[in-house]
Amino acid sequence: MGKHFFSETDIKSAWEQVLTAFWQRYPNPYSTHVLTEDVLFREVTPDNRLLSRRLLTKTNRLPRWAERVFPGNLSRSVYIIEDSVVDLGNRSLTSLAWNVNHAKFMLVVERCVFMGEQDRPVWTRITREAWVSSGVFGLSRPIQEFGLARFRSNQVKAMRGLEHALSNLQSFCSTTETTIKTIKKKTQFLLLKILRL
Repeated sequence: MGKHFFSETDIKSAWEQVLTAFWQRYPNPYSTHVLTEDVLFREVTPDNRLLSRRLLTKTNRLPRWAERVFPGNLSRSVYIIEDSVVDLGNRSLTSLAWNVNHAKFMLVVERCVFMGEQDRPVWTRITREAWVSSGVFGLSRPIQEFGLARFRSNQVKAMRGLEHALSNLQSFCSTTETTIKTIKKKTQFLLLKILRL
């Protein structure tokens, strides 16, 4: 049957900012296990939805008890496919991610929905679900328990990483806005100076 995880979180950031931060969340100091991210496919549909498929490479440290059971040459990297759909009309981003290697050992499927709040425009609701299963006879239960515990701890890091990306984005926007104001003031000052000549 497998293990299931569900959470809902409201963050005080407009959906458009969260959407931008979603694409800029790696690298960050909370997700050092994410090694690479590559866009495999991207398309805008006739109904103006953005479809994307990305390949993420992450480190995959086994628990100590599993290191004694499984061969030492087992790949320590895990490859994740992440499909996402951005629907601007509904102000939603839905992503579905799953590992393509080590799937018999442990398969983790994660679904996230980032939804802009209609009645609270500066808030975004994040709904996250995950399913953890294992096909290893006799060890599937402890593997699923381990996978669920790791997923829970990684979600805390994922939220911190998203908040880090949001913070960087807000700092950049603030700096850019300040720079534009400074340029405008200097331009006005120079124009006044020229007009007085």
